[in-house]
Amino acid sequence: MRAFDEHLLTALDRAESEDVVFEALLAAARELGFEHCAYGLRLAVPVSNPKVITLNNYPKAWQERYQKAGYLAIDPSVRHGSLSQRPLLWTDDVFTSTQQFWAEAREQGLRVGWAQSSLDGFGVGGMLTLSRSGEPLTASELESKESEMRWLVQAAHLSLSRLLKPKYVVHPDVALTPREIEVLKWSADGKTAAEIADILSISIPTVNFHIKNAVLKMKAANKTAAVVQALMAGLLN
Repeated sequence: MRAFDEHLLTALDRAESEDVVFEALLAAARELGFEHCAYGLRLAVPVSNPKVITLNNYPKAWQERYQKAGYLAIDPSVRHGSLSQRPLLWTDDVFTSTQQFWAEAREQGLRVGWAQSSLDGFGVGGMLTLSRSGEPLTASELESKESEMRWLVQAAHLSLSRLLKPKYVVHPDVALTPREIEVLKWSADGKTAAEIADILSISIPTVNFHIKNAVLKMKAANKTAAVVQALMAGLLN
């Protein structure tokens, strides 16, 4: 294992907060020749409006402007990351449709950038962006560093999702019983109470009883919400 990877893995394994993880990522980014590092984590819940958590060391003025102007909704790099996990190199063509946004970013020293997104089996998505204000990212530099940059994307996602997801995903105060989990699994597959009753050789009222208990334990509004929350919490795997 290369020293770069080994040092970072040690730091991430010992990290007990997202701030510690980000500092380790920022140190790695600087070692790769970038002055700015940003990571955005999009949770899968609430489904109608997933929560987005961001960590970065961008200039304060740019952070405030980005939030106030609602630039998250129009940022082309974010849009690309939501559609593809291919790396994206910032170019004028990427920001053709958002020239004002691009001009403001460049004024704040965000001129050269590279980004890549990731997605895990729980529907949690993330994107790492490395950027700087100086020298362009040449083909030869990219060739020599991209494997470590891609590795950094995965390391960032694993560490930050490990620390942040439990803060926002619902975990029941009282554990679901094996039967409640079984009923929710079949519900997740679209089975009706009658079908679940046949599959498990129990009565329909018994199925509904387990569903009701699971909904209460997950503090959910209904069966559908309970299924989604249980899936996101990894309780149905």
